[in-house]
Amino acid sequence: MIELVDIGVNLTHSRFAKDRDAVVTRAAAVGVTHMVLTGTNIAESQAAATYAAHNPQMFRSTAGVHPHHASEWGEPALAQLREIAALPVVGAIGETGLDYNRDFSPRPAQRSAFAAQLELAVELGYSVFLHQRDAEDDFLAILNDYRAQLPKAVLHCFTGNRAFLERCLEMDLSIGVTGWLCDDRRGQALRECVSAIPLAQLMIETDAPFLIPKDYPKKSKTGRNEPAYLPHILQHVSALRDESLEMIARVTHANSIEFFRF
Repeated sequence: MIELVDIGVNLTHSRFAKDRDAVVTRAAAVGVTHMVLTGTNIAESQAAATYAAHNPQMFRSTAGVHPHHASEWGEPALAQLREIAALPVVGAIGETGLDYNRDFSPRPAQRSAFAAQLELAVELGYSVFLHQRDAEDDFLAILNDYRAQLPKAVLHCFTGNRAFLERCLEMDLSIGVTGWLCDDRRGQALRECVSAIPLAQLMIETDAPFLIPKDYPKKSKTGRNEPAYLPHILQHVSALRDESLEMIARVTHANSIEFFRF
């Protein structure tokens, strides 16, 4: 069986509350042997680390404050995040970055929280798990101040075009590809440039429970995405790159295992 790593699973989200363990079992049954559980605020980062600690062979977690929650950032959050990041299952700082699409937190607060978390990652020697929506210039400008001091960085759930991809690759960012590319309309820019991602910088993910692939043949009635759908994303990546499923699986697995310190 092909072995896959899902680098972005919001497994502690409330939409998984009733069947979280069953979701993991379904994923494992189709070859998703490892998952990275996303921390989006202090509480979720702690919850992700706690769940991951039950099976550290299968899980890593991230510890961070998503730009949607940037207004919650401050010295107490920094202290708590530093404590969570010290746990052995934590594989990266994040999810952190900028989101000017929804502006759930004021943009100055987003930029401040982003820079502070990059500083923490540099201090601790951690790689970073990044988020960006409609904030390309500010995102890259802030990241550029720290990139040389960071071991690695992955832009999770890439939705940009070829021009932005090239700017990210110039900064040696890894790229996380989701079911966004399964949408012929919304994901067209990603579909057109996914073949340009160097193999050494390619990873795949579901971002479950969000971003269910539009063309998935057996969608749940709730419309919830699951890590068990990752092989479907792999098939799209393979077809668009004209490379074998086995090769894409092998490379993305190796990239992810190393990046997240399994």
